Order: sequence, then structure tokens, then C-alpha cells
Amino acid sequence: MIEGLSVVAVVAAAENGVIGKDNAMPWHVPSDLKHYRAVTMGKPMIMGRRTLESIGRCLDGRDTIVLTRQNISPVKGAILAKDRNEAVEKAAHAARSRGANEIVIAGGAEIYRLFWPLIDRIVMTRIQARPEGDTFFPDLAPGDFMRLSSEPRLRGERDSAATRLEIYERRSA
Repeated sequence: MIEGLSVVAVVAAAENGVIGKDNAMPWHVPSDLKHYRAVTMGKPMIMGRRTLESIGRCLDGRDTIVLTRQNISPVKGAILAKDRNEAVEKAAHAARSRGANEIVIAGGAEIYRLFWPLIDRIVMTRIQARPEGDTFFPDLAPGDFMRLSSEPRLRGERDSAATRLEIYERRSA
């Protein structure tokens, strides 16, 4: 919880924890992109530079806070932050401005790890496959998070794998 705002990690991860390979997702699941849009719309999103580069642009209807130590070419709509505190401050301001009650942590792996202590909830699309990858979501230790639900999702005709929607909540200290 940050200043009365929930911090929610939104991620698609394979059964083996893979979230990426060569700065891309090693699956094609268009139905999850619609879900991602619905879950993140109207909320500030914190992501790393490489995640922004893999998406290619800022997403409509969401403030995009990009955490990077590098000077990057300006991306229309991106709000740059140099460290976690600055990213949190900018995301909290954006959330209040929009009337949102959540800040979304949108990846990649380094960003998930950096914000791990602040994450209240995880909304995970579990890709039912075990692809090769070079980027992994942090392990969900049972002592840290409790799975609230795990529901199969209808597989779209263009989806390369079946998926489940899994919701986790941080256990109280």
C-alpha cells in the first residue's frame, strides 16, 4: 500500500516462470491483451525501459511511468523516473489525478523485483506452457502471497496456449 493506493503487479507468466525471451513474450495470446487492457485502463503503470521498448509506445488511457537509469529518446506520453521513490511519487500523483485506487507494476523482471516489497496483489495470466526464456517472474513464496483464485480462461482461436487467471494477495505480516 502506498499513500492509500494498492500496488498491483499485472503479469503473464508461463508455468516455468518465464515472462520473456529476447525482449518479447514467447507466446501469442491475443485474448490476454484484451484482459490486460481492461485491468490496467485508467491506472498509472510503472515499467522499465525495455518493457516500454517491447511494447513500442505508451498505452492509451494509462499514465506510463518509465523507470530507467539511462537517458532515452523521448517517447510521447512517457513520464521518466530515475529511481523507485521518484516512480512511486509520480505514479501516486497520476493515480490521484485520475481518481484511480491502484498503481500497476507492469514489468519487466527487474521492475517486479524492485517493487516486490510494495506489491499488495498480483493479477497473473498463467500461460499453460513451458517455453524457453531469459526473463523470469520472481518466485511466489507461499509465506509472502496467498492464491485467492485460479480460473481457466476461454482460449481464443488465435491463442498459442491455454491460460488461467490467477489472483494472489500479500499475506499480512
